[in-house]
Amino acid sequence: MEPSSTTKTSGRGSLESPEIHEIPGHVIPIIAQEFDDFDTEARKFLDGDTPENEFIGFRLKQGVYGQRQADVQMCRIKLPMGGVTPEQLEMFADVTEQYAPLNKAHITTRQNIQIHHIPLMDMAALIRQVSDSGLSSREGCGNTVRNVTGDPFAGIAADELFDLTPYAGAYVRYFVRHPTTQLMPRKIKTAFDGSPGVDRSLTGIHDIAFIATEKDGKRGVEVRVGGGTSIMPRVAPTLYDFVGLDDGEYLEVAEAVFRIFDRTDFLRVNRARARIKVLVDKIGMDEFRKLVDEERKGDWVTERHFDVEGLRMDIDEEAAAPARPATTASPNGDRSEFERFAKSNVRPQRQEGFVSVEAKVIRGDLSPEQLRGLAAISRTYSGGWTRTTVHQNFLLRWVREEAAYEVWSELKKLGLGDHGVDEINDVVSCPGTDSCKLGITSSMGLNRAVSERVEAMDIQDELTKRIHIKMSGCPNGCSQHHIANIGFYGASIKAGEHTIPAYVAHIGGNYEGGEIIYGTRLKVRLPAKRVPEAVERWIRMYEAEREEGEVFNAFAERVTGKRFEDEVRPLAMPAEFGLQTMDQFIDWTKKVPFQVVRGEGECAV
Repeated sequence: MEPSSTTKTSGRGSLESPEIHEIPGHVIPIIAQEFDDFDTEARKFLDGDTPENEFIGFRLKQGVYGQRQADVQMCRIKLPMGGVTPEQLEMFADVTEQYAPLNKAHITTRQNIQIHHIPLMDMAALIRQVSDSGLSSREGCGNTVRNVTGDPFAGIAADELFDLTPYAGAYVRYFVRHPTTQLMPRKIKTAFDGSPGVDRSLTGIHDIAFIATEKDGKRGVEVRVGGGTSIMPRVAPTLYDFVGLDDGEYLEVAEAVFRIFDRTDFLRVNRARARIKVLVDKIGMDEFRKLVDEERKGDWVTERHFDVEGLRMDIDEEAAAPARPATTASPNGDRSEFERFAKSNVRPQRQEGFVSVEAKVIRGDLSPEQLRGLAAISRTYSGGWTRTTVHQNFLLRWVREEAAYEVWSELKKLGLGDHGVDEINDVVSCPGTDSCKLGITSSMGLNRAVSERVEAMDIQDELTKRIHIKMSGCPNGCSQHHIANIGFYGASIKAGEHTIPAYVAHIGGNYEGGEIIYGTRLKVRLPAKRVPEAVERWIRMYEAEREEGEVFNAFAERVTGKRFEDEVRPLAMPAEFGLQTMDQFIDWTKKVPFQVVRGEGECAV
């Protein structure tokens, strides 16, 4: 079976002829029959007619993921390259109000939107409503090609070689519902990045990644394969230095990689280690390249149509950009607050007269009111196609330079006007035990506690502001804690018959400047309630002991991990269980003594 046709039709499509929309945000073809199928299969499962393991595989392909809480699910809606329109933001507001008990939507570190705690029989109605806006949850979960991430500054960055968004769109359309990618040994995470040497898409931590390059005047990409974090972190090595784009060669190469991965049976034995990085690590890139070269000689290549022209997504965002305003507002009196925001959150575009404005979204959570407010700001002040970021923030693009103050004023009304994007007070975390079956600790609760401690420190030092803090509720790394300057993952400490929620720290990770570095794991476990104190001690230690102009990672490398361990060793001592120490045995945001309750995660189903 070939990949889906790209014939353009009106209305909803079918598997043989899905519609393609040349409008922002409409990337994944919508097939209405899938929603009817979901209703039918959900009812059969609830009636006991379908075994749970069979139903799990079905619903994961529709982007519906089980939670640690009984009888509710999470829906993961894919935003390819993070792109989202005002109408889609309003849709998220509507479904969040209608279906989500916690009244929030969550931006993930893969630029998706997740909505939690949805009863199963509400889910088909939710994904139908999502599809009406042109978005899809199809293959947001499962052993498929997951959401394709990209640089949120694509198309507007001064350091960009060229915009890969059209080619990323073609890649999404080619592989969604593709027969090879429906039940692979594990998921595939993909990134596209058009700024070599900058790499805002974090290509090194991906299963497969494409980085813009040119050769003899021809556009192409460097292809990297075999990156990933979790319990076996690896930086993706280069498969090919140059692969063509307009001729569809990059699609052919990707399919060859996936075909090899799909039939590597030894990876299916242990799903926890069934990532493509394990294969590449086992045989080496040179041998893997030989496999890909040989695979590309197969008959399947001649049976395919790598039609980039028919699949790509070309959007003229500049044509939709707002006109220069006749009048603009400006600060009345003290400009310092806006100037601080502008310094960290506003960037000039390469297009003269335009800027991007990034809203810092605390813990990635947006309320319906905030979603509707962002939609209104986008319509009025930007080009209308905004993007989420891999750091759980929200980027408004094509804002007139003169309107930046007005945009900030409107963001402030929504509680989204904080300065410090990608600075030390912009802390990133996964949902942890708030919803994830694999979660060990409340990483969202720790995020709040660390953020409050950092804010209370009132950090003014410019080098200290550049420190990045991330935390995950388990070792899997959904917050990308491995590449933070200070990263944590959830663990536990036994104290007699009781258990203390705890974290293991990574120090000295990096994702900036085109270089992925995994941080050094420290040999101390910190009780969760003492982590904010540990963060402050490390920050003060860095400020007191660094050399002139020494950035945090250089300092960490010079003093070694042992110095960091020694600084917090007193905090690592477990408390004895008792009334005076009870707080240590209760996780952040929780009210009962901590227990390690970890189900079987569906990431590996």
